[in-house]
Amino acid sequence: MVPNAELDPRLLPPLTLAYIGDAVYELWVRSFLVRKGFTKVNDLHHYAVGFVNADTQSQLVEKLTGFLNEEEATVLKRGRNAKSGRHPKNKGMIEYRRATGLETLVGYLYLLGLNERLEEIFNLLVALVEEETVKDGEGEA
Repeated sequence: MVPNAELDPRLLPPLTLAYIGDAVYELWVRSFLVRKGFTKVNDLHHYAVGFVNADTQSQLVEKLTGFLNEEEATVLKRGRNAKSGRHPKNKGMIEYRRATGLETLVGYLYLLGLNERLEEIFNLLVALVEEETVKDGEGEA
């Protein structure tokens, strides 16, 4: 199949958006941590897990709700409600689906080229993760 450069992300299946969003989110987290000064692979991995695991992403979805506009909330819900046919290992289905919703939103915004909005959302996610990390007494991410 030849990729279509004119493909409208609004017409893509939610799990396709989540597939792209997962990669974009992971790359953003890794870049953020390196820019923050982490250079040891073990440290990078430890802190990255704090951002990219399904439990954290699920909690972030709950906190993002009032921050999203109607279109973004609809995309997130489409991703959350998509049936993947997979059962997550060691995670509850609710957390897994919320995480998929977040990844769907990230993929959607990325493919639309809404980089400023993505950056706003990523910055909010960082603030929420760091707030939770400090609250749990683990120090700053």
